[in-house]
Amino acid sequence: MPGAPPGAVPDDEGLLLRVAAGDQEAFAALYDTWAPRLLALAVRIVVDRAQGEEVLQEVMLEVWRRAGSFDPQRGSARAWLVTLTRRRAIDRVRASQAARDREGSWNDYLPDTDQTVAQVEARLVADEVRQALVDLGEPYRSTLELAYFTGLTHREIARRTDVPLGTVKSRIRSGMSKLRDLLGEG
Repeated sequence: MPGAPPGAVPDDEGLLLRVAAGDQEAFAALYDTWAPRLLALAVRIVVDRAQGEEVLQEVMLEVWRRAGSFDPQRGSARAWLVTLTRRRAIDRVRASQAARDREGSWNDYLPDTDQTVAQVEARLVADEVRQALVDLGEPYRSTLELAYFTGLTHREIARRTDVPLGTVKSRIRSGMSKLRDLLGEG
């Protein structure tokens, strides 16, 4: 980073301002910092990793194109990035729902379904997953939460929890297997 002392970590707001000026290195640094977290958020909303990756790609393209619209006086870079991701992911969910509705898959079986039914079903599934995570117990629960809800890499989880990397990987693999069994999908 030109002009910065060695080892300095640029702030996200500064990176966004540099991205607005067309700085590709700033964009790469912003991507490296935020992509895992934004992917985790997108996957949490769209409930599909491939769809989440597409949302992330769209968001990062939007960041590159619209970084000039970021105003640090109106909010943090974090809030701006999370808002872009959340909106894009919700749009993706709505588009998927609209496509399913057009196909008529539910219309043949359910009279006049609306968003309320879908929201109730989503909450029931979310509650079931939350309860399964509680039933799963430690150390699997916290390791899975760090991996899938915060977007941390296996190495970052190992550092944060002060556990060897191999143990983190084993906990995630075993935890997912046990979680599938608890949810009756294994």
